[in-house]
Amino acid sequence: MSVIQITNDPISREQGDINASELRNRYLSGLDAQTRDWIEADAAVFLHQALSTPVMNVLSKTEGACIYDLRGNEYLDLHGNGVHNAGFSNPEVLTAVIQQLQSQLAFTPRRYTNIPAIRLAQKLVAITPEPLTRVLFCPGGSEAIEMAVTLAKQVTGRWKTLSYWDSYHGNGFQAASIGGEEHFTGGNGPMVPGAFHVEFPNYYRNPWGLTDTEAIDEQYIRQLDVILQRHPDVAALVAEPISATPVVPSRYYWERVRECCDRHGIFLIFDEIIEGLGRTGRWFACEHYVIPDVLVLGKSLGGGVLPLAGIVTKEQFNVVSHRSIGHYTHEKNPLSATAGLAAIHYLEAHRLIENAAAMGAYLLEGFRDMQQRFPVIGHVAGKGLHIGLDLVTDSATKERAIFYAEQVMYACMENGVAFKVIEGNVATIRPALTITKTQCDTILSVFEHAFNKIKL
Repeated sequence: MSVIQITNDPISREQGDINASELRNRYLSGLDAQTRDWIEADAAVFLHQALSTPVMNVLSKTEGACIYDLRGNEYLDLHGNGVHNAGFSNPEVLTAVIQQLQSQLAFTPRRYTNIPAIRLAQKLVAITPEPLTRVLFCPGGSEAIEMAVTLAKQVTGRWKTLSYWDSYHGNGFQAASIGGEEHFTGGNGPMVPGAFHVEFPNYYRNPWGLTDTEAIDEQYIRQLDVILQRHPDVAALVAEPISATPVVPSRYYWERVRECCDRHGIFLIFDEIIEGLGRTGRWFACEHYVIPDVLVLGKSLGGGVLPLAGIVTKEQFNVVSHRSIGHYTHEKNPLSATAGLAAIHYLEAHRLIENAAAMGAYLLEGFRDMQQRFPVIGHVAGKGLHIGLDLVTDSATKERAIFYAEQVMYACMENGVAFKVIEGNVATIRPALTITKTQCDTILSVFEHAFNKIKL
């Protein structure tokens, strides 16, 4: 197979390691002939997209915390697109889905309901913080963001939004407008108007060179105040409580934001499509901070088997019965709901939320110890099994070690650990919540080997 030709146009590294690098070509050239043929077949039939064409490899199986390629090579997967909280191909989820298929109730037409969808909604109400009591489902996270923002606009009678630069909330026109990445809006012409952005609180990379957390928070809060003083018609503030990077804000910051939203009559919408359902060592990341007006869920909500997303909101906002803010064909899909409910039951029965907290603390300690030996690790941040390593060429200037990070990624893959690099230099560690201490030791060992092997 000849290496697939890739455009020379610059591609944003904000969302992931790019497919347009010399290292990617070198990696593809080293794959076996059968795998290369399938990658070429993939590229021949799918529309090409940045970040995903050509693909990295061809998988034959995904199970537990691991993925397997056509040659049977096993990789501990630290990305999983966020769907694998209960583990890939979770046997209890698969059994529940098979039984639901055999019951001959795999779809419910609109205007009808079904017991699996009701039970999943009831379960979400039970595990989300009070007073979140009303649920609406949809196929994917982009649509869930659309529903949450539409609800806020309908209830408040306002039309503008406030969100954060460098954030990602999906690819619908409203979701992309709210997101803070040009990669998903450039070339599309006018996007949804009234979408304002501020900077997400980043203590390691704050532009003022401050070290006091509260002083940094005040500077970021000031950005909110400046916009809201001039735009009283903002309906909602949309944010991940902990960013995908991850950057972990202080509790003080979100308390101030919550106060600000209450003062201005603004919905606080938390996008927990990645962070929800145990990822941060609690059921929901908002439990580390404050309760939003709308909680947005997705990815692992489908049990790693089927697409499913949705919102959970407060009883007082159940006032849009004259509109249809979702109206999706698969809004109450019994098969997806069965998978989601089985995954939640598995997380509960096997105490995987507690495991995420314990294994996350163990990995954070290991990486922070490693940071003392490898100055290239400029910063380690995370909550639970949502961890990021900010790799730098210089600890003083904090220059992003982009090429180095990519080298580390491929070196780790050679030794059976797969992860994603975002923002060009941040190695993200998000394994299945089923991960064991032995597997955590493997992760730490493989990273250490890569840092020893690769020199700046």
